[in-house]
Amino acid sequence: MTTIEITKVKPNEIVPLQKIGRQTFQETFSDSNSEENMKNYLEEGFSVEKLTLELHNKDSEFYFATHDNEIIGYLKINFGDAQTELKDSKALEIERIYVVNAFHGKRVGQLLYDKAITIAKEKGVEYVWLGVWEENVRAIRFYTKNGFVPFDKHIFKLGDDEQTDIMMRLKLNN
Repeated sequence: MTTIEITKVKPNEIVPLQKIGRQTFQETFSDSNSEENMKNYLEEGFSVEKLTLELHNKDSEFYFATHDNEIIGYLKINFGDAQTELKDSKALEIERIYVVNAFHGKRVGQLLYDKAITIAKEKGVEYVWLGVWEENVRAIRFYTKNGFVPFDKHIFKLGDDEQTDIMMRLKLNN
């Protein structure tokens, strides 16, 4: 397999970000959710307006994983007030790591994860946290393998469906 590159998403790359975001969310969750809830979330959560705001937020960063110039996954991290919940200045949130199904098991998620941890250490944060759907066993296993431990739960609304996310954290030894 040729090299996988991790590059920061630029403001003019909204269309490919929207495309990979919608594709990977659909692949990951469509089997477990109603068509209507998925359609609404994909339209709202990945609208050009929302992604533009997120890309221009100084406390959020997106990274693409590419293979042979094809985008195969992405990472979204948040600091400070951009965090979805804790808003802790001593923390970094991994909001999203998504990889297209064809590249599952090929260490793409691990490379994106490693990028997030490198940035967290560069920023000098004390811990990294995230929320993961309680039914996403694959993701929970991945984060547990990387040293994350559960510390709380929260509700994620997908349309009219309330889903429980397990909140997990990893303390960093800077």
